[in-house]
Amino acid sequence: MIVSPQLALIIGLILSLFIKERPIQAKIKKWSSHILQLSVVILGSSLLFQDVLNQGMKNILMTALSISTIIASGLLGMKLFKLDREVGQLITSGTAICGGSAIGALSSAIKANANNITIAISVVFLLNTVAVFIFPPLGHYLGLSQLEFGQFAALAIHDTSSVVAAAAIYGEEALTTATTLKLIRALWIIPVTYFFLMLSKDRSQKQSIPWFIVGFISMSLIFSFIPSLAPVRPMLGSVAKNGFSLALFLIGSSFNYQKLKEVGAKSILFAVILWFIAIAVSLILIKFL
Repeated sequence: MIVSPQLALIIGLILSLFIKERPIQAKIKKWSSHILQLSVVILGSSLLFQDVLNQGMKNILMTALSISTIIASGLLGMKLFKLDREVGQLITSGTAICGGSAIGALSSAIKANANNITIAISVVFLLNTVAVFIFPPLGHYLGLSQLEFGQFAALAIHDTSSVVAAAAIYGEEALTTATTLKLIRALWIIPVTYFFLMLSKDRSQKQSIPWFIVGFISMSLIFSFIPSLAPVRPMLGSVAKNGFSLALFLIGSSFNYQKLKEVGAKSILFAVILWFIAIAVSLILIKFL
């Protein structure tokens, strides 16, 4: 049974109301980081390089252009909005790549504040929920074919779960296209996480690739080139998703409500504008590339 990440986060936030000892929350935050990193490693088993190679160069190019534009827009928007750097980077990575998974990977790499993680994930989950309801009608209104809508959903919706949900509503071909193209988009979790890691650290410090990214790549390679492991993939996928849910529950439990004033409307407005840019860029690429 896979527990909804949204529900896990909400339960954790409610529980945090009753936790008064900050040292306990510090320990909870530490455990959430470890579980988050381990879940990212296990998630690598679901990304097969054969699926990426089987995609045409057009899809790979669309993904690269979309992600690059979103990241550039995010970096510019963070300055214009004077947004907290961590919050801005987490929302940008979640919008550009794969929602909660990207936020989880980046937050572990840059050792992000628990409140900032909660803010970013909450905003992304909210937009994900909205996407499932508005994307299929929008696709019909724009006259998108099954193939085009699958590309649209994979490029413009944050989390895989919402991509799959919206595409499934639109049609079987859209679902197949969206699922495979989303794998290509998810692969960018590696270079983008490292890119923001370099931006976040002092230039004088020695840069190193986080161990969980190495683990993510290793798991992907192992399951890509050892076909006999295929039956284990669904189970590991469930473990990874439940791991993310558990980590979000712990992150929610460590939330400090005294810092709620730091959230403000800027984070939400920033995320919404960045999402609109992602939607516009996706439609342009689908129609003209």
